[in-house]
Amino acid sequence: MRPETGTAPEGAPAPRRPWPARPAPGGRGPLVAVLIPCHNEEPTVGKVIDDFRRELPEALIVVVDNRSTDATAAVAAAHGATVLKEPRSGKGFAIAGMLDRVAADVYVMVDGDDTYPAERVHDLIAPLLAGDAEMTAGARLGQADEGSFRPLHRLGNELVRGLVNWVGDARLTDIMTGYRAMTRRAASRLPIVSSGFEVETELTLQMLYYRLPILEIPVAYRPRPAGSHSKLRTFHDGARVLWTIFTLFRSFKPLTFFGGLALVLLLLGVLVGLAPIHDYLTRPQHVVSHVPSAILATGLVLLSVGCLFLGILLHAINWRLLELHSVITRERDTAAIGRAGRDRRAGADEHAA
Repeated sequence: MRPETGTAPEGAPAPRRPWPARPAPGGRGPLVAVLIPCHNEEPTVGKVIDDFRRELPEALIVVVDNRSTDATAAVAAAHGATVLKEPRSGKGFAIAGMLDRVAADVYVMVDGDDTYPAERVHDLIAPLLAGDAEMTAGARLGQADEGSFRPLHRLGNELVRGLVNWVGDARLTDIMTGYRAMTRRAASRLPIVSSGFEVETELTLQMLYYRLPILEIPVAYRPRPAGSHSKLRTFHDGARVLWTIFTLFRSFKPLTFFGGLALVLLLLGVLVGLAPIHDYLTRPQHVVSHVPSAILATGLVLLSVGCLFLGILLHAINWRLLELHSVITRERDTAAIGRAGRDRRAGADEHAA
């Protein structure tokens, strides 16, 4: 499972120019939507909106107020953003709600805490418009400012990165970045089931599972401004991320998961069964005195065989579902391209008239 993944060379950034965010006459430009999930980001959300408005003057900027108890929504509206409400608490719910309600050709996702540089948004968008990737991710760890990461957060990032790269057979450097851009094609293919901060890990694993190319763009990562406080809970959110990796690994690679479990159970069965086997081979009339061990060993071996066949069955089902998903999404994309072509022709005719 190795899609085209990689990191853009830091010394050769993409061209820095404002991309047309809204369709030009005749429908010839990509619509860019900047999506900002927020929970109590009153001190910083206004600056984030202004920075992205400066870089993408025609972009649709959407702030999702995720049950904020401060004036986040009012500040966002005052700075010209479209404000949506998400009553379900959690970043995953906020992102899923935005993708459900906002239609665009390119989606830029960024946190509302003013830790990511808006000027790098062009570098994230350019590979998508060039067709070089379906998602770009702002890789932070190599350019993080002093104090941007707590020591445990950096250690957690390294652990999650290793696990995701192992599960997805990839070589990514930053799994949990909140600064991403993706095409409409990718957004329409990615089911989002996580509710909290583990959603970034899920997005990465979903991209790897569906074999959609990801490109990492090195970006700086700043400490939170004064008056802004992190919502991350180190151990609670870390445990949820690890659980997400475990459940997605079980779902995406069932043969590896259940095959490994079958091997462990088989080895345990053999170890437990050594004593009964020794009794049978060495005692007169093959009398076995370790009867409980013999029963336990038999049960472990049977469980091992069951896990192996379960892994084979789920792997076959997974493969078939991938085939069906590919066919269904291809048909949907073909229909969407046909509608877009008709709309462009109609717009061109209207503009000419």
